[in-house]
Parts: sequence; structure tokens; C-alpha cells
Amino acid sequence: MASDFVSVIKPKSGENKDIAVSPVALPVLPVRDTVLFPHAVLPLTVGRESSIQLIQSLGEDKQLIVVAQREARLDNPEASDLHTVGTLATVHKVVKMPNQSLFVFTEGAERVRLGEFAQHTPYMMAEYQTISEDEAAKSPEVEALQRNVLSQFQEIVAASPTLSDDLQTIALNIEETSRLVDFIASSLPFLTTADKQELLETQDVVKRLERLTQHLAKEIEVQQLRTKIQSEVQDAVQQSQREYYLREQMKAIQKELGDADDTNKDVTELKEKIEAAGMPEETKKDALKELGRLQRMSPNAPDYSITRNYVEWLASLPWSKSSGVEVDITRAAEILDEDHYGLKKVKDRILDYLSVRRLKPDMKGPILCFVGPPGVGKTSLGKSIARALGRKFSRISLGGMHDEAEIRGHRRTYIGAMPGQIIQHLKRAETNDPVFMLDEIDKLGRDFRGDPAAALLETLDPAQNTTFRDNYLDQPFDLSKVLFICTANQLDPIPAPLLDRMEIIELTGYTEEEKVAIAEKYLVPRQVKENGIDGSNDKGNGEVAGPRAEVVEDQDKVPAPQPSSKDITNALIEFPRESLAITARHYTREAGVRKLEQLIGTVCRKQARRIAEGKNEKLVVTPEVIREFLGGYKVRVDTEIAERTKRSGVAVGLAWTPVGGDILFIEANKMKGKGNFHITGQIGDVMKESMQAALTWVRSNAASLGLDEDVLKDIDLHLHVPAGAIPKDGPSAGVTMATAIVSLLTDRPVRPLLAMTGEITLSGNVLPVGGIKEKFLAARRAGVRDVILPIDVKPNVEEDLSPDQIEGITIHYASRFEDVLAVALPHTLRETAQDEQLREEVLQTAG
Repeated sequence: MASDFVSVIKPKSGENKDIAVSPVALPVLPVRDTVLFPHAVLPLTVGRESSIQLIQSLGEDKQLIVVAQREARLDNPEASDLHTVGTLATVHKVVKMPNQSLFVFTEGAERVRLGEFAQHTPYMMAEYQTISEDEAAKSPEVEALQRNVLSQFQEIVAASPTLSDDLQTIALNIEETSRLVDFIASSLPFLTTADKQELLETQDVVKRLERLTQHLAKEIEVQQLRTKIQSEVQDAVQQSQREYYLREQMKAIQKELGDADDTNKDVTELKEKIEAAGMPEETKKDALKELGRLQRMSPNAPDYSITRNYVEWLASLPWSKSSGVEVDITRAAEILDEDHYGLKKVKDRILDYLSVRRLKPDMKGPILCFVGPPGVGKTSLGKSIARALGRKFSRISLGGMHDEAEIRGHRRTYIGAMPGQIIQHLKRAETNDPVFMLDEIDKLGRDFRGDPAAALLETLDPAQNTTFRDNYLDQPFDLSKVLFICTANQLDPIPAPLLDRMEIIELTGYTEEEKVAIAEKYLVPRQVKENGIDGSNDKGNGEVAGPRAEVVEDQDKVPAPQPSSKDITNALIEFPRESLAITARHYTREAGVRKLEQLIGTVCRKQARRIAEGKNEKLVVTPEVIREFLGGYKVRVDTEIAERTKRSGVAVGLAWTPVGGDILFIEANKMKGKGNFHITGQIGDVMKESMQAALTWVRSNAASLGLDEDVLKDIDLHLHVPAGAIPKDGPSAGVTMATAIVSLLTDRPVRPLLAMTGEITLSGNVLPVGGIKEKFLAARRAGVRDVILPIDVKPNVEEDLSPDQIEGITIHYASRFEDVLAVALPHTLRETAQDEQLREEVLQTAG
């Protein structure tokens, strides 16, 4: 194979030298992650069986070719796994190691390029081509590159703790550029095998210099960054040490002066708080144990602040501190009457609880849940209860809460862990028996972080909350003395196990008379005072005092009484009852009084502006002033009912919503067709079934209604519930839908100012429905004069509605749908004429 090898190979493109060729095959020693440069001495550890045989077979000249592997992980590389350029080397010494491997000292001679392989086993042998090198011409460019490389190398050696300073001297004494580059490349530990192999394969010395310069410049930049980081770390360490020394000196000075150490002082104070907190023995034992750990800790320890915060929480909770106020039933009743108008059932239940508590002070607190539409006074009622009891009041809004840790707290293992809202508010209240309001409990969320409703099960269970455990405290806390009051707009979203633990008290809504009374007694005085027109800011001479500082009431204190009509005797505005009634009737359509208070506030702000402009006379709010300040009437429901029921096929139903009751128009119409039945109005499945039941009853009783049995054969019937953008569902509109269909087919308009509710069956029975009080109050707000109700709800009406609320409305009870038709539709010409006369009177009055 050697005889066929040509003696000279032409150089590659761009090369100016010939490459000498040797026809003699030499052993090839593959090495991992190592590159041997010419004129460099490199110790190699030889452990592979093939490589050991190669070393042992060397002749007297001890020559071989050292070539780096392309992939260092290969244990038995083939010829294709080696780089094509290696170094011809001489073995000077071989040392046999105890583990049977060899330690070989080699010295590189010159670059070679591998030719054809003459042998592959037991070790590789290959012909080679010597890559001859001519010294680069000493041009200014080469001289500059060489000096730059030397300078960079010296800087790296001087900054590196691992490189010997002798390397600088050796490099300065090398005159040949090629040898200098090879020496520096072989001396740099940060160069990768790929970088070194690239330098070995680069024949042009100038290119080698340029490439080496780039590597050295990069390493200098890395060293500078490393030096900067080390300097910053060193500065931080020195600062920490300096602070430590100063702190120790300060301790020594304080000791000499007789001052107590701050840490010991904190520990002493915390111990006194623990002793005075009155916590249970087990809890006290754990608190003192944590305090002992704190005393042994250095203030610089990472856990110091965590442990200190935990002990502070334990020491600051009101474990045994109660309000200690004697319950006065008469005074409590007076306070409830002062703060709230009506609500007799709610007040009676609260006074019952106070009476029992007076007789048995250690009774467990009940869990009350006020349910009703917005603006009926659920939250303010909780404040009044706290004032009547002489207790602190605390409130948590649960709306949108979706993390269980908000209730039970985080475990101390988490960074920034804190107790839950229950424990936090008890700490602020500073007593273990506040009135605790959980607002909007029907709007709790739930996600991957847990279920707050499930966490409330223990909190709101009188049988379990005596040992409530917060995740942060991990100690039992007695919540049985806390009076929990929950509020909700509706009960459906509340989980059944949680609902079972609460006593439900419904606050349905107010009539117009009640709204006027509430406005006179509470809303007007509050808005007059808040808008600065109560007379207290009048300086005389046309001047008005500047803005008052807003006083924010602390929710964890005993609530102050609300402003009353006695507080505004000198007010610069007066609201007659007639004006308040007009505002409630024609500008609001709500179960509560929130919108009414906003409108009263609007009128008060208008008067405040007049006073600021120099008009200081007292303003009497007449109906004309109402229309000037608030615009035209916004609500004319009574006229709407009279107007829309002029034609047949329109009936008025009563509906329950989360924000109170409301009226609901049902419209029916017919057209030529084939007996199809159309339903529209974004209604739910239950309501659709009610429509089908109503239609079936009408068709099956057509003869008794005076209709042809095939009346629907040649027409299509369309039943629509207006306000199509609002989803509607429920069985309450069954009788209303059937009445609208009968009214349409018999061409008899439903009597004006009449509304109804009830579920209809296929046999014509009228079944009871819920939300009667809310629906009845909605009918009253709408100006309805006749209401049809299922006969089975009569006990609810007698229990829930007061005579004042029923006054002016005639209630008709129905057990069969025929009873509904007897009231809802006129049966004689005289009745029809009376209905038309009533309708015209209503419309004329509105005009």
C-alpha cells in the first residue's frame, strides 16, 4: 500500500507550500479531549487495550501519530471517527500504573495529515503527510499581531491563579511565530478541544495569529467580568463582617453601660405578652418553645424574622379578651329601631338571641344569613347588631374569593405566609366575640387553589369552630363566641352543606311608603350631612366653609349611630314626603333604597352648588325641583301596564330575581299557518315546558272557552316574553301564559292593572310558587291593583306581608285555572266598559 502512495501532494487552494509525504505507516494513537501541538510535551494516560498494545509495540525511534477523536465518548473509535490532522510525536518515557494503564510522556514534532490506513487491528496504523511550515514574513501586520498575542497572553497569565508566571518568560524567548502560537495554544486551559483542533489544522500562521487573538480577547473579557463579580462579592462580605464587628462592639458598649440587649428586650416583651394573653396551656407551651428558639437565634439568621412574626401573632391574638358588655334588651331594641325602619321579623330574631345570651352568657353564637336584594340594609343591619351588643364590628367581602388560604391562612413553610382573614380580623378587633360579617357569601369562587366554601364549613359550624385551626398558627382558636352574620342575594349558589349550617333570614324589599319613611328618617339626613348642607358649615355673610376632612370609620370598632332627622334641623334643604314619594315611584325600580339614596345625594349636590354660587336660601324640593334636577320621569310602569294590555293577548306576570321581584309581560299573537307554536324571548327549559302545558290546557278545553276545537288548525301561535336579552326561566309564569293565549283566542283584553303568578298543570290546577313577598312588592311598585295568587300561598301572604303592604291591592286566590280566567278576563259588556274606563283614567292621570 505504501508503494502506491505518491511522493508529493499538491497544496490546497490558497496554500503556497508543498506537503511532504512519507510512504512509511506509523501507529495512530487516538486521544480524547486533547490536542498535542508541535514542540509541546504532553503527558497522556493510556488505558485502552489497543492503545496499550500500540505503546508496547513501538520500536527504537518511539514515533507515533497523536490524533484527537471527533467524539470523546467513543471507546473503540474507527478511522472515520478521528480528525484528519494530528501531530507526529515521540514517546520519551512510559510509566506503568497500578491499574495496568500506562502514563506516557510525548513530545510533538510536526503537523501531519493522515493518509490511507494500513492497519486497523489490534491498533491503527496509517500513512501520513507532513505539513511543512514556513516562517511567516516579518511584516508590520505580523509583528503587530505577534506583539498583541504576547501582551494578551501575559495579561491572562498574570490574572489567572492556575497558570504559572514562568509561561510569560518562555513565551517572550520564542522567536518563531509558528512555535509561539502553538505554545500559547497548548498552554491555555480554557480553549476547547474544537478550538485547539482548529488552530492545529490552520496552516497559515497569520490566520492562526488572528484566530488566537480572538480567543485571548474573549478570555480577557471573561476574566474582567469574573474579577468584577469577585470584587462585588468581596465587598458584600466585608460589609457583612464590618456590620458584625460593629454590632458586637455595640453589644459590648451596651453591656458596659448597663443597657439591655435589644434581642433580649424583645424576647422579654414577647414573653410578657404571652403570659398576659390568656392562651390555652398547649398553645402557651408551643409559644414559649418558639420563643426559646428565637432567643437562641442570631438576628441575622434567615428564620429569625419568620419565628419572631409567628410568636408575635400568637401573643397578640385575643385568646381570652371579650367585650364584657352587659346586654340591655330594651336599649338594644331602641338601637335597632333607631337604625332601621320595619324589619320586624329580623329584629325579633336578634332580640331573641340577645335575651338567650343574657340568660346564658356562654352560649354558642348562631350563624345568621341575611338574604335579599341589594340595598335592603343587610350590611348596615350587621353594624346595628354590633352597636346593640356593644361589640366590635368586622367585615370580610367574600365576593370573588377563590383561594382557600384567604380563609385558613398559608402554612409557615411558604415565603410571605400570613394567617387567614378570620384570624387577621380578630387581631384587629382585639376581642374574641366581635360581630363578624361575611359579605356576599353567594359569590365565592373556586379553582385549583382550593374551595373557600369548604374552608368555611368549619368556621360556621358551632359544633366545630371551638377548635378552629388556621394553617399559619397551627393552634386551635375558639370562634364559638363570635357572632357570624352572612349576607347573600340568593341561596342557589351556596353549597348545601354550608347552607345547612346557617339560619336564613330573608329581607325581601320595601314598599313605596316604607321607602319614603326610610328616606325621611335615614337617607336624607345622611346625604345632607355628607354633602355639607346641614347648616354646620355656614359661616354667615354668604360664605361657606371649605371642604371637610372625610372621617373614615374603622370597621373593627363599635359602629357609630347613623345621622337622624334631629341632626339636620338647620339644614339648607327640605324634602317633603310628596317629593320623596315621586322620586321613589318614578325614578327608581328596585327592591332596596340604594338608588333612591343616590338620587337624594344628586339633589343635595345641586343645592351645594347653588350655595357655593352665593344662593344661600333654603331649598324646598318640590316636584318641579325634582324634575329640574333629575330630568323627566324614568319609570311609568302603571301606565305601561294599562297601555300594553289594551289589546288582547297580553298578560302581566310576576317574577323573582336575585335583586328583588319584577313584573313580566307575556305577549301572544296569531297568524295564518298550519298549527305551529313558536316560543321566543331567551327562556329556559322550565319556562318552555310551562308554555307547552298552557297551550295543551287551552286546546283541551277549547269547547268550555267557547272556541272551536280546531281553532288552532289554520293558524300559527307565537308566544313571546319581551326583554329578549335577559335570560328567563322558572314555572311561575304558567298561568300568565295560559291567560295570554285565552285572551288572544277569545279577543278579550286582560283587565288593566292586574298581575298574576302560579304554575299550571295539564289538568288546570294552579300550583304554588316561591318568592311571593318579592313578587307582591314588585306588583305594588308597578301600581298593580289586583293580584292573582295560588291558594296554597295564602299562609305565606298572611305571615310575610303586613296590612300596610297589602293595603290598596286586592288579592284573588285561585286553585283552578278557571278561577284565574274568572278574574282576569271580562265576561260581560259592563265589565269590559268598566275596564276601559279604568284604563283611560290611568292614562289620563299619567298624561
